[in-house]
Amino acid sequence: METPIERIKLSQTAKEQLTKLKRNTKIDQWNILCRWAFCCSLAEPTAPSPVPIPQDSNVEMTWRVFGGEMSDILLLALKQRCYNDGYGTDKETLVTQFRLHLHRGIGYLAGDPNIKKIEDLIELATKN
Repeated sequence: METPIERIKLSQTAKEQLTKLKRNTKIDQWNILCRWAFCCSLAEPTAPSPVPIPQDSNVEMTWRVFGGEMSDILLLALKQRCYNDGYGTDKETLVTQFRLHLHRGIGYLAGDPNIKKIEDLIELATKN
């Protein structure tokens, strides 16, 4: 499946939050933590606030690296979420909504005082 999102560049704040999560969970790959964060945000019933997100860190990855074997499924989930929230599924909307969901999810995970190890992420995912 062709993706409208070629490259993903994180904000410096998100990089710092991911660094904290890497230290706590011992998950050392940005893309895996970003998948957790993206899915965490998608699970929220409300749409993320439309805030400007700088691309001022040195953390960058392609969509395929971000999504791995799940990249097509994650893209479909994003498109479905955009549709459910009343947005279009054009390239610009998908890119914007993806960045908003990703950064919101990173903030949620980094701000959760209960996430101290990888098992806490699993518990968070399976409690609903």
